[in-house]
Amino acid sequence: LRGVGLWGKLAHLEPIAASLETVGLVHPRAYIDVIQHACERGPTLLDSDTVASPGSWSAALRAAGAVTQGIDRLVSGTLDAAFCAVRPPGHHALAERAMGFCLFNNVAIGARYAQRRHQLDRILIVDWDVHHGNGTQAIFDDDPSVLYFSTHQFPFYPGTGARAERGRGTGFTLNVPLPEGAGDAELVRAFRQELKPRALEFKPDLVLISAGFDAHRDDPLAGLAATEAGYAELTRIVLEIAETCCKGRVVSVLEGGYNLLALGRSVEAHLRALLEG
Repeated sequence: LRGVGLWGKLAHLEPIAASLETVGLVHPRAYIDVIQHACERGPTLLDSDTVASPGSWSAALRAAGAVTQGIDRLVSGTLDAAFCAVRPPGHHALAERAMGFCLFNNVAIGARYAQRRHQLDRILIVDWDVHHGNGTQAIFDDDPSVLYFSTHQFPFYPGTGARAERGRGTGFTLNVPLPEGAGDAELVRAFRQELKPRALEFKPDLVLISAGFDAHRDDPLAGLAATEAGYAELTRIVLEIAETCCKGRVVSVLEGGYNLLALGRSVEAHLRALLEG
């Protein structure tokens, strides 16, 4: 961001750790205690690819806190939009289980926080990570106040995200599984033809993005073929929804992305589109 001249155009906030009460809007206290103790013992293997170390506790609380801080700033009018450059990611974390590099579900915590703290009743979560956000879907599976939309490679880790998964009796889950090799055209079509009309009907009070950039064609962990231009267009579509429904309120939260050069370029394209909006 410094190298391409974007750094100086952004407001920079140091994340404040989320309180245990805020994390507890999604995760039971017994689970939070398990994660804290695992981090203190560290390094601890929580599943086959999720490790907690002594630094993970602070990082996880600050990642969740960045999202709530961004929401606060949007509601107060001091920011137009927010991008949370955080790790660990969150969208695989179930209410009582860590998985897929995720300890706490940052976006889910942000959604519940917005509802409880700011009375923003209807939350749209847009997940364009290459992996399905099974944790986010499960947390809100029977909740008509949260519309969850996901594009993702399928079949692929974590094995969920079939089109037939629409929420337990609510229809507020919309999955668009994509085959290996799909790229910008397929993603943009899904956003324009499936997300946008459903979102405009839903009329969200806030839009949260699970912004994983591992659907990029250069990412080593998956097989989709998105480009920086594609991410910019997806961002513009989400902004169109937010401008129509909720005064442009968008908080974007980093999820995956494992080719660091592609990740940097994709975040640059995403932020340029947010700034233009």
